[in-house]
Amino acid sequence: MKSLKSIVSRPLPIGARIGCADNSGAKIIKVISVKGFKARTNKLACAGVGDMITANVVSGKPDMMHKVVQAIVIRQKSAFTRPDGTKVKFEDNAAVVLKDPILGMPKGTMVKGPMAKEVAIRWSAVAKIASMIL
Repeated sequence: MKSLKSIVSRPLPIGARIGCADNSGAKIIKVISVKGFKARTNKLACAGVGDMITANVVSGKPDMMHKVVQAIVIRQKSAFTRPDGTKVKFEDNAAVVLKDPILGMPKGTMVKGPMAKEVAIRWSAVAKIASMIL
């Protein structure tokens, strides 16, 4: 996992429901925690593009329902700034479920829709299954 140079806002707090953009079997996941989030006391952890989250599968295939999974946020509705000054935002919030969180290996074999460039830089294994990097 590499660090990012862009200033990514974190608009997805604990409890947010995010759509799954891969074919892992999960449709909607709910954020439980954000890995590596540090803030002052009693502040809710929030996630943004490129962050690894722990989530609960709310809807999807019966074998995936109610499981706790690791995922990476690949799109967010809220705008974030890149180092060259451009602002980027997507139509929806989306994540990709991981099979191996240590190596960042995705469970699915394809990603529907675009993926942020920041995710491709940070998580190269997830970028390999992307159809479009924006």
